[in-house]
Amino acid sequence: EVWLVQSGGGSGQAGGSLSVSCALSGIIVASGCMGWFRQAPGKEREGVASIDFYNQKNYARFVEGRFSIVKDNAENTLTLVMNSLKPEDSGLYFCGASHHWDCPSVPKYDYTYESQGIQVTVSS
Repeated sequence: EVWLVQSGGGSGQAGGSLSVSCALSGIIVASGCMGWFRQAPGKEREGVASIDFYNQKNYARFVEGRFSIVKDNAENTLTLVMNSLKPEDSGLYFCGASHHWDCPSVPKYDYTYESQGIQVTVSS
């Protein structure tokens, strides 16, 4: 059975930093395409960042240069480091995992396995 358990998130100020992490169980973080996506109230899901088996990273244009996706093979975790936060970054953040070796060049928002979601709120 696969579990993706999140931690982190919370509230922050515009211009500040937050991070969200995902501990994986039942699937190895280095084994395929892993990533983060988010959903704001009343909006569609959108892919944020992804990293694949080859350690190729892809970012959505709206976070490029501000967010970083980090894979820790020893701890089997996936982390999204969010800098220079904006109020529009607020929403529920999810991590996802799949067995595909590579990821699409535009981060996706549907994965085989998904976490429960964790809230990130950025105030101006």
